[in-house]
Amino acid sequence: MKLLLKIAFRNMLRNLRRSLMTGSAVASGALALLLFGGFAAYIFAGLETNNVQRIGHLTVFRAGYFLVGAGNPAAYGIDKYQDVMRLIERDRVVGPMINVITPTQSLVGIAGNFSGGAEASKTFLGTGLIPSDRERMRQWDEFRAGVRYVPDRRMSDDDPSRGLIGIGLARVLGLCGPLGLAGCPSLPVATAPSAQVADVPSPELTALAARELTADQPDTGQIPRVDLLAATAGGAPNVVQLSIGGAEPQGAKELDDNFIAMPLGLAQQLVYGRGEHRATGLVLQLHRSEDMPAARARLNAIFKENRLDLDVRDFGELSPFYVQVVKMFSSIFFFIAMVMGVIVLFAVINTMTMNVMERTNEVGTIRALGVRRAGIRAQFTVEGVLIGAIGATVGAALACTIAALVNYAGLTWIPPGNATEVPLRLAVAGHPLLLFGAWFGLAIVTTLAALLPANRAARLPVVDALRHV
Repeated sequence: MKLLLKIAFRNMLRNLRRSLMTGSAVASGALALLLFGGFAAYIFAGLETNNVQRIGHLTVFRAGYFLVGAGNPAAYGIDKYQDVMRLIERDRVVGPMINVITPTQSLVGIAGNFSGGAEASKTFLGTGLIPSDRERMRQWDEFRAGVRYVPDRRMSDDDPSRGLIGIGLARVLGLCGPLGLAGCPSLPVATAPSAQVADVPSPELTALAARELTADQPDTGQIPRVDLLAATAGGAPNVVQLSIGGAEPQGAKELDDNFIAMPLGLAQQLVYGRGEHRATGLVLQLHRSEDMPAARARLNAIFKENRLDLDVRDFGELSPFYVQVVKMFSSIFFFIAMVMGVIVLFAVINTMTMNVMERTNEVGTIRALGVRRAGIRAQFTVEGVLIGAIGATVGAALACTIAALVNYAGLTWIPPGNATEVPLRLAVAGHPLLLFGAWFGLAIVTTLAALLPANRAARLPVVDALRHV
């Protein structure tokens, strides 16, 4: 084998320019595959980090909520959810996997701003959560793909009446001035009962908000407030007042124009009133994403053993956009791999065919000396594989170098699903499976490409090969 490699290497150097051109094609294919693969891998890691920070790895719902419960979250609340949380935390299998477990409450209603002469209302999609748990979840960054963590004090467990609002909803409700948001048009001041509102007219909300404002002390203007109207679990209207600690973008206009986050207790008060407080979901954030299948299987077993009518969903089911992006970039990567494979295939076939034609006399001579067809076939095949292996190695080295330079440059961009800039990186060196897969794949392609000319050389009749001119 050592002699075979030595002969193949010398034959490769005999046609150095042709070998360099073929090796360059292989290196270009490896470079393109690895750079795009590293870019896609970083996008996947960033999207997963963003989703896990917001909604965790797994969420426990009451059975049926995922399909039909969004229209009436109160009817699908989890009874005695604190007992369920303790049951999960104390489990010897799931417990050690959990980083954060926290309850959430989903709700829909109408938000209104009637201060300062403004009169605007808008339907909203609200989420009740525990602020301290939210902060702990935002610190999760297993893949080092998130932005640098900055503590957020706009929501706090110490203030059960302060929440956050989407920038689009703040714009609609006329809160740009109090919140210090730029680029918002001013809303017309209501002068008559028939004044237009931003979205859905709500006489009930207007009356209830007016009663709340007259009962409370005059607003100092320091902290903007909105009134939230929703139907309780019993069907009665209920109103609470929410102080707005700030506005944050949500990455999608549909969500940005409707989003409100508030402390869990306030959301439960709005939905359940004086009745028993329940939770829409129990969010589980794990230490490692690879534990998600095992944790989900164990949770289903726990619920079955305890006869709990609960369902478990992962973040991919709750965020279809993540799955769509992964499938799209995976398809693009497969397409690029196919194109690069075809280019490398024909480049190697062309080079090896030219080598066979130029060395026909040589083939006849060594065949006359007693070398069998298998030896001829192996000689040309090893030569093609050697060109491919060297080219793929050079391409992988170039890809790692370029990726390191891009990562060091400090570039930023706004990926799909994000509302703020994040560092732009290429995750090449950190994915050995990607490196090995690209290198091995190109090596297989060059091997297959070299087999056809090698087989042709092995089948040459000795007499015809000796008299070839």
